[in-house]
Amino acid sequence: MELIADILKITLPALLVFLTAWIMLRNMMRNDSEKRRQEVILQGNRTVTPIKLQAYERIVLFLERISPESLLMRVSSPDMTVSQLQSALLASIRSEFEHNLSQQIYMSPQAWEVVRNARSNIIKIINSEAERIKGDAPGIELSKLLLGRIMEMEHDPARAAIDFIKGEVGRMI
Repeated sequence: MELIADILKITLPALLVFLTAWIMLRNMMRNDSEKRRQEVILQGNRTVTPIKLQAYERIVLFLERISPESLLMRVSSPDMTVSQLQSALLASIRSEFEHNLSQQIYMSPQAWEVVRNARSNIIKIINSEAERIKGDAPGIELSKLLLGRIMEMEHDPARAAIDFIKGEVGRMI
């Protein structure tokens, strides 16, 4: 019996020291792991945030470039017919969109959907105004109709999308 008591006198304190050391080491390792994980997240945010801001900047530029006023200034020429101007406007929008398609990776799904809707609405406006005129009429007539239609609108699609993007960037910063 005395042998068992001696073994317990040695074993119990050793087990208590081992258990205490094990618990403390486990907690320290968890804390260290959590700290490293937070540092990685923070470093990722430092890297990704500027890229996200660049994506939003490019999308605002895209929206400005596809606004009907801007498109007409860049694309139209005096000798174009309505159908030629319509084709040139739509080709320019398509080209701009394809050029900026990869920016959706860095944007929220809601923001990207707003951009897509703005593009679609501008295309619909161009097509609906072009349908009102004969295809061989001078392109200036389509320009006048488009500008008139945009002036009637409270917010043209591109401007509404830009406002949404600005709000999202404001929340990000």
